[in-house]
Amino acid sequence: MALFISSINSGSNGNCYYVGNTREAVLVDAGISCRTIERRMKELHLDIQHVKAIFISHEHIDHIKGVETLSKKFNIPVYISETTYRSSGLDIENGRLHYFTDDDLITIGNLHIHTFSKIHDASDPFSFVVRDDEVQVGVFTDIGTCCENLINWFKGCHAAFLEANYDEQMLQNGPYPYYLKKRISDGRGHLSNTIAHKLFADHRPEFMTHLILSHLSQQNNTPEIVEKLFSSVSDDVAITVAPRHQATPVFEITTGETKTISAVTYQQLRIDF
Repeated sequence: MALFISSINSGSNGNCYYVGNTREAVLVDAGISCRTIERRMKELHLDIQHVKAIFISHEHIDHIKGVETLSKKFNIPVYISETTYRSSGLDIENGRLHYFTDDDLITIGNLHIHTFSKIHDASDPFSFVVRDDEVQVGVFTDIGTCCENLINWFKGCHAAFLEANYDEQMLQNGPYPYYLKKRISDGRGHLSNTIAHKLFADHRPEFMTHLILSHLSQQNNTPEIVEKLFSSVSDDVAITVAPRHQATPVFEITTGETKTISAVTYQQLRIDF
């Protein structure tokens, strides 16, 4: 079996990540407009009717902006912690609203989604790991530091979306006021390039094939910095930097390799299946 993944958008301007098989898919967060999600998925030949659930990591606007409209328009269930929902201001109809807690396993068709708590400056933040058969993909963004939970789940992933938010020197020397610099780097904000790189270098499993570096800061990081840093220790792991204003291609993740899939090819895989 295989999982097909794409970053629909990644950054402080909005986050949305796609993980699916040939039958069903989930979105992790919907922090850009419904219209933009529809358009970018259409460009990739990803059918919005294929999305069977939206999982929300936390209540910050760059993760929930499009949730209400997307869920209502396409009747997509929303999975969210109760504390996050109460803090979010979202209004999701009861029939589409589902709560999860720490260390839950939620089954959506052949997809199995594991939830686990993370460290971030939100009311009740979560990360997710999506599995289909033997293939496992993690979505690890908006993390203040690497806790044991993150390390343990990272070790089991064939591919992962991993935050590499800021370069420490750029943040220190940049224009942000002191309080914002402290919030980002105090262990409850975002993951630095250095910490993300150490997680990857020390704990990536031998079977990992793809890493998508995500949620880069526009002010305090560059794609060139992170790509150079991670490529130096990537070996056979494909490295992709998720852009802020467009989607990545669709990647096919299996137990043995990763492939970039054209939109037409992915559509044909679904039809043939």
